[in-house]
Amino acid sequence: MTTATPKLSRSTEGPGLILLLGTLIGFGPLSIDMYLPAFPSIGESLHATAGEVERTLATFFAGLAVGQLLSGPVSDRFGRTKPLYVGLLLYVLGSIGCATAPSAEVLAACRFVQALGGSVGMVTSRAVVRDLHSGSAAARMMSRLVLVMGLAPILAPLLGGWVLRAAGWRAIFGSHAVIGLLALGAAFVILPETAPPRNGEPRSSPFRAMWGITKAPDFLGPALAAGLSQAGMFAYIGGSPFVFITLHGVKPEHFGWFFGANAAGLVAVSQLNHWLLARSSPERVLKQSVRIAALAGVVLVAVASTGFGGLWGIALSLFVFVSSLGAITPNATALAMEQHAKQAGIASAVLGALQFMLAAGASAAVSASHDGTARPMALGVAIAALLALGALGLAKRAAAKA
Repeated sequence: MTTATPKLSRSTEGPGLILLLGTLIGFGPLSIDMYLPAFPSIGESLHATAGEVERTLATFFAGLAVGQLLSGPVSDRFGRTKPLYVGLLLYVLGSIGCATAPSAEVLAACRFVQALGGSVGMVTSRAVVRDLHSGSAAARMMSRLVLVMGLAPILAPLLGGWVLRAAGWRAIFGSHAVIGLLALGAAFVILPETAPPRNGEPRSSPFRAMWGITKAPDFLGPALAAGLSQAGMFAYIGGSPFVFITLHGVKPEHFGWFFGANAAGLVAVSQLNHWLLARSSPERVLKQSVRIAALAGVVLVAVASTGFGGLWGIALSLFVFVSSLGAITPNATALAMEQHAKQAGIASAVLGALQFMLAAGASAAVSASHDGTARPMALGVAIAALLALGALGLAKRAAAKA
């Protein structure tokens, strides 16, 4: 790629671009949360066990992790737009495959393909932000993306439930295909090429570049903080239906209000983060936000272990934890990618893959340690948040010695 990065107009950097990038980075949660209400229907329709249906979620996680690691180097080599077009087309084809799958095995395979395609959009979105901005400006733009991305956990379960009732579970994946086509059209119209020109620079091995980025303290600390915080989020997602509905008797139709309130808190804090960054540094805001998340996790464990506060003690602790991610995610992402402008695609890939690998591990750990109480979920959230805080401290000491 030898063409210079075009200067973006105000209209290009306006709401249209924010909406597109926020949608792309939200493909993961959108594709997950929309079909969760359909698990029983999928199992009945395909004559599959609950474990076989749950495997379609595991293959999606795997596809997101693998796809991001593959698409990052491609994005740096060939630019942001062309790989994105291919990825969105693959997402559409995978979605159509899911909608027409005759068995749980085929559905799982198509979910993997769907995730491979969706992962390109997630990598591209973060890379474009780094192409355009650095430092606090990048963190502020990420906060605006979180505003759009944060709507997915609020709207996706409601939209998925409505589509399920109106047209069945296959229509959910059909709607994924439509969303992918709309994103493809918007990307073609709105998104210019933003990757920096290579200017004849020698190509390095993408695996060597990934290893070098992973070892860098200025990347690893914020990346682990983001990934471990997301792991805590997925521990909550995996454990909360049992804790709220089965353990505390919340009606299934009311569970969405708890889920939506937490997502609304995340969106609100992401916008507060935009205001805070005008008055403080991303490093300081990130550190304080991770401390709040860790404190919320510790309180959650205390409530789950003693029963003090009951349902509302758990709900309020989770609200504080999930809301804190509205400041953790944008600042950690911006800081992790700050020194890697020329390899923004690879940095974005490693960051995203790390997040989903840790998230998948946390979700599996909560399921495996199920004991009929809220403790597994609470411990998953608390341990993830405390490890995130520790990662920031270790990275700071490593950077000081370097």
